[in-house]
Amino acid sequence: MSEAQKKIVLVAACALVDSDNRILLAQRPEGKSLAGLWEFPGGKLEPGETPEETLVRELDEELGIRTKVACLAPLTFASHTYETFHLLMPLFVCRRYEGIPYGREGQVVKWVKVNALRDYPMPPADEPLIPYLQDLL
Repeated sequence: MSEAQKKIVLVAACALVDSDNRILLAQRPEGKSLAGLWEFPGGKLEPGETPEETLVRELDEELGIRTKVACLAPLTFASHTYETFHLLMPLFVCRRYEGIPYGREGQVVKWVKVNALRDYPMPPADEPLIPYLQDLL
């Protein structure tokens, strides 16, 4: 399949930052593609949603926390070609949210210091985002 024939998939991701400047990672569960790898929480945009609206919804669905569009700051984005599609993924930073994040869908979540992010194997699209977070925090 040529690059021009690949579908573009738009996914929004969030670097959720706690008061100790740690970032929340979620482990992809068994049965999903890239199972076992660690990623920034988020998900695919639904029709009519902005990336920010997607994250407000996904953070509630996946982690049981509430935030607002105004609490999401765009940081950078990933553009990565996988075998069957091309992923475009804006990354937002969120420091203001309500609730204690937990894996509502059975996924393992972990707070990680920014200098330890490379200790967690990530999907190829997520890895290039780490230096931006290191510069920020």
